[in-house]
Amino acid sequence: MTATPLTLYNSLTRSLERFVPIDPALVRVYTCGPTVYNYQHIGNMRAFLFADTLGRVLRWKGYPTRHVINITDVGHLTSDADAGDDKMEKAAAAEARSIWEIAAHYTQAFKDDVARLNIDPPAEWTVATEHIPQMIAFAQAIEKDCYLIEGGLYFDTTRVPNYGSLARAVSDEGESRIDPVSGKRHPQDFAIWRRSPPGEQRQMEWDSPWGKGAPGWHLECSVMSRQHLGHPFDIHTGGIDHREIHHPNEIAQNQAFCGCDDSGARIWMHNNFLVDRGAKMSKSSGDFLRLQTLVDAGVHPLAYRLMCLQAQYRSELEFTWENLAAAFTRLKRLVIARDALRARDDYVLKGDAEPYLAQLDEAVSDDLNTPRALIALDAMLADKRLSPATRLRALEDFDAVLGLELVTLKRDALRLRPVDATLDDSGVDALLAARKDARAAKDFAASDAIRDELAAAGVEVMDGDPLGWDWKLAL
Repeated sequence: MTATPLTLYNSLTRSLERFVPIDPALVRVYTCGPTVYNYQHIGNMRAFLFADTLGRVLRWKGYPTRHVINITDVGHLTSDADAGDDKMEKAAAAEARSIWEIAAHYTQAFKDDVARLNIDPPAEWTVATEHIPQMIAFAQAIEKDCYLIEGGLYFDTTRVPNYGSLARAVSDEGESRIDPVSGKRHPQDFAIWRRSPPGEQRQMEWDSPWGKGAPGWHLECSVMSRQHLGHPFDIHTGGIDHREIHHPNEIAQNQAFCGCDDSGARIWMHNNFLVDRGAKMSKSSGDFLRLQTLVDAGVHPLAYRLMCLQAQYRSELEFTWENLAAAFTRLKRLVIARDALRARDDYVLKGDAEPYLAQLDEAVSDDLNTPRALIALDAMLADKRLSPATRLRALEDFDAVLGLELVTLKRDALRLRPVDATLDDSGVDALLAARKDARAAKDFAASDAIRDELAAAGVEVMDGDPLGWDWKLAL
């Protein structure tokens, strides 16, 4: 199979570009990670699924890859626009716990969600509070491009050329408008170091040349990407919301540090939003959809991964429970198709799956077009000209890219009990045994009554299927 050149959409140039690594021996990727003041909602997790798909494609295409994801445990304010309270301090006060406890709890919860979605962990998780001395040193190196006001050290965005070109904003009314802070010279200027207010002691604060305080949110990514990947590195990823403020500020810092046009990364990539018309994709309301919400409804986490793969990462994706249920059904059918192949006994390799692997390669090489890859997967599994062994071997390649655990996922693992289910598995089995006895005695009225009882309890009876029954989704 002749490999298709990989093309990726670069947000910085607003164009598709052929990917050529800086160093063919190691591709370096940085992903903006979570601010760990709360659980991550499913919209947040789309960004990490996208970054995981990118990493899988790079490795599958033969590029050794080093991937770094940061953990923001200080510096991120309640407004991305450089204003408001520190998210971590605010969460600690609300939950009456130390900020360190908040960070540890929600960091672990995020990593648990990463594992449940079969996202490959990065080579390194970098934590903001473990890099404070490096941030202070970086700030000192760019101090000539900053100015000191009562609130702290602020970066003067007029000191770098083409500020905001990533966001394509040209005024304070544009996409990257930043809320006013007293003493700032320009609306887009942003904090490098925030002084602690007089008479107030933060839980997280450090001594600095500009007074006791904490780093600005944007500083950490410039510092940690440089330290752990070097500059320039290959690819920087994040959600599309970062394209408007956070990443332009990161680029400005990088340019000031090197005194050149180095943005930090050669390619900047952004996934689009997951949209919930029910307005539950924001954590500000306190009522938002997280991965555990889906599990509590009886949905396997990999169904959400599949739902995301069914849309190209740069496309806006609408979340509905119906869309999720359809993805869950599709996942079950893929596992059923795999099991049907494994049940066959003609395991001599026959036929050539290379055309389907070429389709997979062409799809993901076209800016990670996973919807096309899924179409090729369905066609390959249904192609009866190929022996079961041939299709199962090809399935391994598809799964290496898609990450759906199609090689190892057990069908009964997809049978998740909804949190509000009135029966447990043993209760279901007991009723099914009673129904079997009724059918054997030709007492069809009793059999139908038991089936109705199971249906009312959210159980779907599947006569003739080896699994026998499944939970209906509590949607």
